[in-house]
Amino acid sequence: MSDVMVKHDQAHAASPLSRLFSYSKNYRAMAIRASLYSVLNKFFDVMPEILIGVAIDVVVRRETSFLAHLGVQSPIVQIVALAGLTLVIWICESLFEYLYGVHWQNLAQMVQHDLRLDAYRHMQSLDMDWFDERHSGQLVSILNDDINQLERFLNVGANSILQVASAVIFIGAVFFYIAPDVACVAILPIPVIIWGASRYKKLAEPLYADVREKAAKIGARLTSNISGIATIKAFAAETAEAKTVAGLSNDYVGANKAAIKLNSAFTPIIRMAVLSGFVATLILAGIKAIRGELPVGSFGILVFLTQRLLWPFTSLGQTVDLYQRAMASCDRVMDLLRVPVRVERGDSSLDMASVRGEIAFRQVQFSYKDRDMLFDGLSFEIPSGSTVALVGTTGSGKSSVAKLLLRFHEPSGGSILLDGRDIADLRVADLRRAIGFVSQDVFLFSDTIAANISYGLDGVSDSEIRRAAKLAAAAEFIEALPQGYQTVVGERGQRLSGGQKQRIGLARALIKNPPVLILDEATSAVDNETERLIQESMETIRKGRTVLIIAHRLSTIRNADLILVMNQGVIVESGTYEQLIGRDSVFAALSKLT
Repeated sequence: MSDVMVKHDQAHAASPLSRLFSYSKNYRAMAIRASLYSVLNKFFDVMPEILIGVAIDVVVRRETSFLAHLGVQSPIVQIVALAGLTLVIWICESLFEYLYGVHWQNLAQMVQHDLRLDAYRHMQSLDMDWFDERHSGQLVSILNDDINQLERFLNVGANSILQVASAVIFIGAVFFYIAPDVACVAILPIPVIIWGASRYKKLAEPLYADVREKAAKIGARLTSNISGIATIKAFAAETAEAKTVAGLSNDYVGANKAAIKLNSAFTPIIRMAVLSGFVATLILAGIKAIRGELPVGSFGILVFLTQRLLWPFTSLGQTVDLYQRAMASCDRVMDLLRVPVRVERGDSSLDMASVRGEIAFRQVQFSYKDRDMLFDGLSFEIPSGSTVALVGTTGSGKSSVAKLLLRFHEPSGGSILLDGRDIADLRVADLRRAIGFVSQDVFLFSDTIAANISYGLDGVSDSEIRRAAKLAAAAEFIEALPQGYQTVVGERGQRLSGGQKQRIGLARALIKNPPVLILDEATSAVDNETERLIQESMETIRKGRTVLIIAHRLSTIRNADLILVMNQGVIVESGTYEQLIGRDSVFAALSKLT
């Protein structure tokens, strides 16, 4: 189990907020400082209203005012002192507003950065079965949109919650000091508001989970359509796809409407509760002031602070809305981090220079998820330095052999050996560095040809890149391009033909100089002349390494040392090309079809 999974496993059953706090434990000191600055800012934020009340008290009572009892007798000096104190308070409020803004936003940036990287790294460690069941657009939505939603909550929402709580404590303390009976009336709406927020949270939670799910579906479809735009155009399906996207977008709008309707109803209800508290305070405190039971200055403080006490609750709906969106996103991100890694990491190192390339499958059992058993005791050996071909009809298991050898998937039984060592015990990165792999559908990054050939390697020289391109019969077409090796191939290599991409893919595998080379239909898209050139290079390519060729075009494997013929996950024949073609064999039958 990865460190990231262990980090989150204990918080699995906890609330989304608890899971987020558990994840962010390395930033608790920073979060505490940000919280302290928020609280101090709110303390100084409510002070001006108190000073207004004190100023009214000075104007009305003069030498008998509250400040006079503290030793400041002159009303003018009292006013000047209040002005100076106001200046200090505003400076402190501004300072702490700056500090909490910097700390909360930096905290949000750091958490979202680490969370995105942890989620991405963990996702990369998952087996291919997991990716086969999910759309890339959904994963991008989690890594981008959902994590950004968490960032927005940490930027704004956390501070808002702290400021509301601080206001209740500070202002409530002043209320109870000045007039406890008025304070009891003023805070009566607060339990109602808190109950309403709790109720709103419960109602909103499934709504926002649905919103995030609908957003992911839109992202998945858009990603798919952009990748497949050539197919859409070729089948004149633009209108149909636009309708599909419109339908998904309508579903998203509908899900948001339900959440918006609930959120919009929350704020007016809170306003009514605030109004009741304000009116009650105004009447009760006003009567006490008229009767002389409450100083005029204190009455002013209560009136001003009542609004400061209750009015922030009107924005509670937006804060809870932001919170619910963030928690729905938090669940999706944390659930991704908890996906178990089925391809366990070995800890035994592998020195590529010492790899001979001897491969053995011993009683290997394997099936793809929710499918029948593909290999039920598959066994064969490939001597080091030999060239072995796997042939067979589609679905016979040829490419699955390559995927198991690369540990894209794990067998359910048996073992796969490299130079007598179980590959499950080897470090995955070491194993894959020792194997050069060229698939039928070569993926190229939107970068230069040189960068694609040298992908994954550091310090590769231009001469090494050119040599690999020459071995892959790619040098001629590359050098004919206006920018040569610096030509940008476009997304997924769309500016190149299928055969050109395959040759660059072959060059990318060869530049590693791997002791084991796997060619999975690696020349299926090239023309006959290019295939001839690659075959001429094969003598050099094969020298000093083990080569496993998976082929439909049987002409490409004439010179293989051994051919293994597969049928429904079983090796049914083996021999050289001449041995197999010269008798009534499955291989001979296949050769007539190609």
